[in-house]
Amino acid sequence: MFFLDLDPLVKPDLGLIIWMTVTFFIVMFVLGKYAWKPILKAVHTRENKIEDAITQAAKVQAEMAQLKNDNEALLTKAREERAVMLKEAKDIKDKIINEAKDQAKVEANKIITDAQAAINHQKMAALTEIKNQVGNLVIEVSEKFYAES
Repeated sequence: MFFLDLDPLVKPDLGLIIWMTVTFFIVMFVLGKYAWKPILKAVHTRENKIEDAITQAAKVQAEMAQLKNDNEALLTKAREERAVMLKEAKDIKDKIINEAKDQAKVEANKIITDAQAAINHQKMAALTEIKNQVGNLVIEVSEKFYAES
């Protein structure tokens, strides 16, 4: 059977510990010198960008809320103006209808008055004609009466 000797891994030598410590410090120095500064700089840059984005989002959200309020105010104002315009249009329509009715009544009264005047004129003309005819008949009868007597 094949057995693994785990004893050196469990109990490391003093030389292994020293070399691992030296290697660890070299890696820490290299990382500290060349990697951590750019990494930290990138992290800080990213953090600043995120904060700026959050701030910008808050500003945009506030602007959107303000725009929403402005839009609602404009809609309310537009509805009020529409209501006023509709009322004015209805008033104008009613006024035009009433004026047309009044004008129609005036014209109807004028037509009736003209018709009554024409009827009276024709009546007077007819009475005059009848009087003339009666007068002519009286004259003819009188002439015949005096001519026979």
